[in-house]
Amino acid sequence: MIDTRSAPYAALLLRLALGLMFIAHGLLKVLVFTPAGTAGYFASIGLPGWLGYVTIVAELGGGALLLLGVAARQVALLLVPVLLGAAIFGHGGNGWVFSNAGGGWEYPVFLAVAALVQALLGDGALALKPLGKPQR
Repeated sequence: MIDTRSAPYAALLLRLALGLMFIAHGLLKVLVFTPAGTAGYFASIGLPGWLGYVTIVAELGGGALLLLGVAARQVALLLVPVLLGAAIFGHGGNGWVFSNAGGGWEYPVFLAVAALVQALLGDGALALKPLGKPQR
């Protein structure tokens, strides 16, 4: 049985956690690795370098939209490929455990599942603008 009184707050907590995580990873790529360094890393693992810039925009923009609660269901779903790409291309060869050198794939896969759960749950409480729902 679903507790309809607390479910919107569960979705809110998940949405805020995912939003902060995406912003933190986007800022890491901008402030620590630099956009050019991120593009270089993407190229070094066989991906197009420009995809690094797209990933930065997706993480920062998607994270902000999740925090605000703007179309969170759709945004979370659109960010799943970013997480699966990280799991496969960025961490796939490093083993399962994220504490392995270079980080394993467990964390990005867990986050991909969390993003899918967000997409299934919906925007949750305090969403600024759920997509497809009229504003009151």
